[in-house]
Amino acid sequence: MQKKTPEKGSKKLIFAWAFYDWANSVYSLVIASAIFPIYYASLFEAANTETVTVLGGEIRSTPLISYVTAAAFLLVAFMSPLLSGIADYVGNKKKFMQFFCYLGSASCIGLFWFSLDAIYFSLLCYFLALIGFWGSLVFYNSYLPDIAFNEQQDKASARGFSMGYIGSVVLLLFNLSMVMKPEFFGLGEGGEAAMLAMKISFVTVGLWWALFSQYSFYYLPVGPKNNNKITRNVLLNGFRELQKVQKSLLENIQLKRYLSAFFVYSMAVQTVMLVATYFGEQEINWTDSTEKTMGLIISILIIQLVAVLGAELTSRSSQRFGNIPTLIVINSIWLVICIVAYTITEPIQFYITAGVVGLVMGGIQSLSRSTYSKFLPQTKDTTSYFSFFDVTEKIGIVIGMMLYGFIDQITGSMRNSVLFLVVFFFLGIVLLLRVPRKLPKETKFQENRDTF
Repeated sequence: MQKKTPEKGSKKLIFAWAFYDWANSVYSLVIASAIFPIYYASLFEAANTETVTVLGGEIRSTPLISYVTAAAFLLVAFMSPLLSGIADYVGNKKKFMQFFCYLGSASCIGLFWFSLDAIYFSLLCYFLALIGFWGSLVFYNSYLPDIAFNEQQDKASARGFSMGYIGSVVLLLFNLSMVMKPEFFGLGEGGEAAMLAMKISFVTVGLWWALFSQYSFYYLPVGPKNNNKITRNVLLNGFRELQKVQKSLLENIQLKRYLSAFFVYSMAVQTVMLVATYFGEQEINWTDSTEKTMGLIISILIIQLVAVLGAELTSRSSQRFGNIPTLIVINSIWLVICIVAYTITEPIQFYITAGVVGLVMGGIQSLSRSTYSKFLPQTKDTTSYFSFFDVTEKIGIVIGMMLYGFIDQITGSMRNSVLFLVVFFFLGIVLLLRVPRKLPKETKFQENRDTF
């Protein structure tokens, strides 16, 4: 069916773009943050063990998931520059975005069969789901300068995150009702029924993600038509595109310094977000397993709901005070959060910390994306530029997760790992202070005239 793509800056196009956050954010909440970590911990608890044999060696549950997560991010960091360069070269980035979307959704469904007895298949599904989620985001993020004008991008970015938080909470509440009251859904009673409900929730994530993304795919443009054919040299052409981007990045002092700061503080932010539930599961003094499950669920809901407010407040703050000053304040709050997290032991302390995390989580993600978009030069190759943004983030996550898992493994406590992240937030603040608010007059990137 032929359709006319909505014009850049139109409400319909911006909404269609933001709606992909509604579709895919159920992965980041249900799989990465909420039900899967609880399910993962329950498997080890049911087996009455803290370790599993992988590649001939015994490893604790939390370092294992940290290392697998880091490996997946490393692969994404390697693939995304190549794929995004090809996407810009052949002019069809929507197809790449769809591929990763469907890979992720199918892998989420595969998590239904996650078990310690089939640990390699199980970890593969987890691995591929993560690749699908973050791989699709490379192309999704690159659409931002294509669908919104400069002055619209902070608001559009915040809207996407807000829709993602709301949509993911809707599905999470449904899944939690199955987990807490499986008998209402004909799944039986007791612990086994709750575990079955968790596995079914993984299937609902895959279906939700694939189905709701269709609205975005229908309206989003295919990408700039370059009329280039796929040949044996297309891989080399992709690398050539990346070399051009790298050269332009080095000439743009704003972008170069901002990416350095983003690399450092994003390393800490994403690590905290990925391990928060595992930290709460192991380090908080819950009275019993029921309180622990409910406590983790409540804290996750608090984070998601407050994050909607945080994204909107950050967008308004950036309009009044500028992007870089706002990011400096948010990083300062994150630094304090890590120090406080090292000391907390009781559930009420965990809830309060979760609320503050939610307030700055949505803000730092949405503003980081839109700030980078504003610093970009005028170009049609937005996917290649955003691949650099993505690689910066992913390599940071790899380093963050590896360090986190290593410190956890050698000290036997995740608290020491959290405290270590303070260093990265401090360095992030220092590097943000070095980002020029305005470009020098002689620079050829003068089109980015906004004050940050």
